[in-house]
Amino acid sequence: MKKNSILIFMFVFAKQIISACEVCEKQQPKITQGFTHGAGPQSNWDWVIIAVITAITILTFVFSLKYLINPGEKNTDHIKQLILSN
Repeated sequence: MKKNSILIFMFVFAKQIISACEVCEKQQPKITQGFTHGAGPQSNWDWVIIAVITAITILTFVFSLKYLINPGEKNTDHIKQLILSN
């Protein structure tokens, strides 16, 4: 019951938790309005940092899915065989 209550609370108040407040939204550039809090990127270097972090995150996600779906390990002594055989 407690777990369901927490999930219901999170779904009902998700917009308030995820979205930026009205004051922060006015200070953001148009591309990031509503997503983040604070004054937003101050220089072009901030956008470079954001782009690099985004690229790293996407690559990490892609490789995580790739190796989760098809790990490529064929060795019968590998630990995954112990888990899969049970």
